[in-house]
Amino acid sequence: MIFPLAVLSPNALLAIAAVAILVLIVLIARCKLNAIIALTLVSLLLGLTAGMEPAKVVESFSAGLADTLGKLALIIGFGTMLGKMLSESGGANVVAAGITRAFGVQRLDYAVMVAAFVIGVSVFFQVGLLLLGPVVFALARETKTPILRVGLPLAAGLSTAHGLIPPHPGPLAAIGILHADIGKTIAWSLLVVGPPVALITGPFLARRVTPHVPVELAGLGASANVQPSAPRAPGFGLSIFTIMLPVVLMLVPTAFLLLSRGQQFPAGTWQAGLQTWADFIGNANVAMLIAVLVSFWTFGFTCGLTGHQILRFSEECLAPAAGVMLVIAAGGGFSKVLGASGVGTALAELGKSMHMSPLLLGWLIAGMMRVAVGSATVSVMTAASIMLPIVQADPHINKELLVLAMGAGSLVLSHVNDGGFWLVKEYFGMDIPQTLKTWTVVETGIAVMSIMLILIANAVV
Repeated sequence: MIFPLAVLSPNALLAIAAVAILVLIVLIARCKLNAIIALTLVSLLLGLTAGMEPAKVVESFSAGLADTLGKLALIIGFGTMLGKMLSESGGANVVAAGITRAFGVQRLDYAVMVAAFVIGVSVFFQVGLLLLGPVVFALARETKTPILRVGLPLAAGLSTAHGLIPPHPGPLAAIGILHADIGKTIAWSLLVVGPPVALITGPFLARRVTPHVPVELAGLGASANVQPSAPRAPGFGLSIFTIMLPVVLMLVPTAFLLLSRGQQFPAGTWQAGLQTWADFIGNANVAMLIAVLVSFWTFGFTCGLTGHQILRFSEECLAPAAGVMLVIAAGGGFSKVLGASGVGTALAELGKSMHMSPLLLGWLIAGMMRVAVGSATVSVMTAASIMLPIVQADPHINKELLVLAMGAGSLVLSHVNDGGFWLVKEYFGMDIPQTLKTWTVVETGIAVMSIMLILIANAVV
């Protein structure tokens, strides 16, 4: 190792992490080094400089790669296939035309934000982006609207739901750690915090940011043909059904949980069997697979496409997706090395030493963890574990609002160690400075607006 780990103080570790992030940005944005190479190089140098054993550095980076790809590879792959079928069949144009007629060109961003927030309640951010992305690009083409004018409301709606609303993993994990009430948490997030935050950080913010960040119709989201290949387009209803199918399937476990009132059934009973199948069907990978197979019929054969064409579309769309997967995986490796180097622990200790409102403290700890390790879920879980003794010592703390505060904090300052950062960058065809000026601003806006509303709500109740 370069330095013994025990010699490095928390401040030194934080300084090393800050320098590593700055070097990464310079290598990619200024030196034009391939993002995958830059992420790998900086991750290895960071680990060695922080005092990790060389073998541990490689092991941590590889673990981050495997964990990220294991969670996202099939979701991105199947989502890309579904988006390709939606575009080649003409379904994206059909849905875009229907939305344009219903809301008008001037209110498209509001329509996209509402759709993204509703869908985002039940699906992961990555899934929602891949499901609605083709429609957003079709809207931009048809109405000559800048892509970020409708793309940022899409990201804001999905991210707000992902960060604040159970059953997404971050809030759900915090509820379990703090023993908060899931029903009250959902009510606060759906009725009080979520909608105004998505509205302000989506359409309102996008209208002000977009004129200053011109982005062409490029990237993974624009890779599909502008002119559909199918002889006839699917109907509006059939297109909506196919887009919403994975959302409905992923809601099956939640619906079963609500109908059974959270009861755990003994093994061997028919109720336990139903629960097992509900969890299986609602798994993101399984739901996306089913949706893709259905799309081969609804967007393929019924629209006049042949089996050979469907096979070709499902194969050729994976070429651009593969590069995105590798970039996201390398970002996961970088995040893992940051955590293994002790940066996350240093930030956690810094947060614990601060004396302030428990809600604001939880938000701040989650935010610092987010900046350090990139993962929103890890940030919320770490913050919840740190806040647990404080909650146990003070029964007057609103645990449900604390869960939302930590969820909001886990969204702050998304940057180069966050897989979502790279997915948004590649999907909308932006460079790093553009992504920092748009996606990072939106994510930070969600975090700040959320904690403001949460503190106001806590003061009122």
